[in-house]
Amino acid sequence: MTSEEYLYILALKQCKNIGNINLKKLIKHIGSAKKVWESSPNSLLSISGIGKSSIQNIGNKEFLKSAEKEIKFCEKQAINIISQEDNLYPKHLLNCDDAPMILFYKGNLNNESNPVSIVGTRKLTAYGKHFIQDLMSELSSSKVCTVSGLALGADSCVHEESLKNEIPTIAVLAQSLDKIYPASNKNLSKKIIENNGALITEYASFEVMAKENFLQRNRIIAGLSPHLIVVETAYGGGSVTTVTAANQYNRDVFALPGKIIDVYSQGCNQLIANNKAETIVDIKTLVKNLNFSPQPELFPKEEKKINLDPERKDHHRILELITENKTISLDELAEKSDILHHKILPILLDLEIYGHIKCLSGRQYQLN
Repeated sequence: MTSEEYLYILALKQCKNIGNINLKKLIKHIGSAKKVWESSPNSLLSISGIGKSSIQNIGNKEFLKSAEKEIKFCEKQAINIISQEDNLYPKHLLNCDDAPMILFYKGNLNNESNPVSIVGTRKLTAYGKHFIQDLMSELSSSKVCTVSGLALGADSCVHEESLKNEIPTIAVLAQSLDKIYPASNKNLSKKIIENNGALITEYASFEVMAKENFLQRNRIIAGLSPHLIVVETAYGGGSVTTVTAANQYNRDVFALPGKIIDVYSQGCNQLIANNKAETIVDIKTLVKNLNFSPQPELFPKEEKKINLDPERKDHHRILELITENKTISLDELAEKSDILHHKILPILLDLEIYGHIKCLSGRQYQLN
């Protein structure tokens, strides 16, 4: 995307009642941010869902001046700007309806690594810290990057332990990149960039830092990865809003259970009880459920597939359906095969043991 298009997106971003969803709608219908900026009110009002309150500030020259100033500021501060049209835009976030039209970042955004988002309480206990340390140690052999929010407690621990295990990590900020909050994490933010990670935000320097920014930030943490892990949280903790967004985005959510008398385990226990998160039983099972492939071995062993008994017609039918589709869910298999869920699951387990298929997260299956 051209810097001119960034300019007009930044100008539109300042207009009252134009959020990411409306901005995306306007650009889709009119063709570009510049064309939206230059369009007549009548042509904009003809778009379904766009009212007078949304377009009243479009064309404001002060907003355009502010946008020009922001682009110069980013160039001076070595801040990168990307839009949804750019290849570097995070692929998982792109699938979210309310994803930011543009993002600001410093460091390295690598779409080739498998991202996993991890959040938790600012008052991290020894139990939560040990879990993060063990998890990062287990993930160190996988092509993975971690995502968190640079807050004190669980977030900082995730970033720090990622760095210790040479895992790239992405910190999502609730303010522009010229401000690091909390200030005590300035040195950590520098290390993240220096070690192949990134700082990322949807906020420009002209936007005021507000409490609601943190809630908006949490949806980006949820959107950046197909998986969300909640380490520790109390009832109603900030992590719960991240889980809500992750559930809406159809992400896999895992929560670390704890004693019912431990305040910072109560929120996780509640998420599990309400079926908003899966229980983390142990580290190895969790990593298996994340479906992150380890780094390839120098001399990989070839797995021998066991031939299926010709009499096992249901097994052959399920294998045929998986072969025909690149990836297929359990529900789709049940619908297309007319075999009930509880009868399909043992068949899928057999096929996985035989080496014919592999199970992905979210009960998705594909050929091995």
